[in-house]
Amino acid sequence: MEHTGTLERILRAVALTLVVVFFMFPILWIFLMSFQTNETILRVPPSMVFEPTLANYKALITGKLETNAASIEINFLRNLWNSVFLSVTSVSLALLLGVPAAYAFARHKFKGSEDIAFTLLSFKFAPPLLVLLPLSLYFQKMGLADTYIGLIWVYQLICLPLILWIVRGYFEDISPDIEYAYRIAGHSWFATFRKIALPLAGPGIAAAGLLAFIFAWNNFIFALVLASADKQPVTVGALAFVTASGIQYGQIAAAVVMSITPTLALALYAQRYLVEGLSLGAVKG
Repeated sequence: MEHTGTLERILRAVALTLVVVFFMFPILWIFLMSFQTNETILRVPPSMVFEPTLANYKALITGKLETNAASIEINFLRNLWNSVFLSVTSVSLALLLGVPAAYAFARHKFKGSEDIAFTLLSFKFAPPLLVLLPLSLYFQKMGLADTYIGLIWVYQLICLPLILWIVRGYFEDISPDIEYAYRIAGHSWFATFRKIALPLAGPGIAAAGLLAFIFAWNNFIFALVLASADKQPVTVGALAFVTASGIQYGQIAAAVVMSITPTLALALYAQRYLVEGLSLGAVKG
């Protein structure tokens, strides 16, 4: 029996290693591509052995992309800042609006509440192309076309439904008896919401905010159509590396590495606090 258990652990470790390698290899390959020239990347057969170069990252930082045909001005750092600003502002606004709304849907049932909640959720699954044309026309009439405010408003179609439904589930898992006991002690509903409901639902709010940030960061189609180059995020700015003289694979790989680093760092940083909150502060009804 002991040998069987040891063999099972070995097989499980091997299977887990294969799964990790399978899913992580594309990320590793992109990382290695960011230190190669186009000639090295496109050689046949491909090889893991090459002479690394920082030229791709230098081009992103300096804003000058050197191709075989000409030198092209790019503004990748501006696009990176746009992504940070749009994602942080959109998620902050969605949390400010969505968390109280989620609490209201979880605690105060009224006629049509489920229909309203489902309608808000349906915005998340609606194809972006379905709303782009009317949004473009409305934004032009309202003066919101090619503005940060307009993009942040549109990003609520991504962030708000996600936060609303995830946080609502966490509020529903909290026993209402805890809040009733706090209210009986003479505290207002707002104090109960702020001091009882919010701390207990903290892990859910953090998880919803993190997911909303990732979805907002990865958005492509809204910024492509509704914004000009100086307000577009990195997802759209990467199109600058597809030039008439060819596709700059090395710069694209370097841009991918630089663009996923903030979200990866945020996920790794928040993971510890999420686990800690779930294990110490969560209460299930």
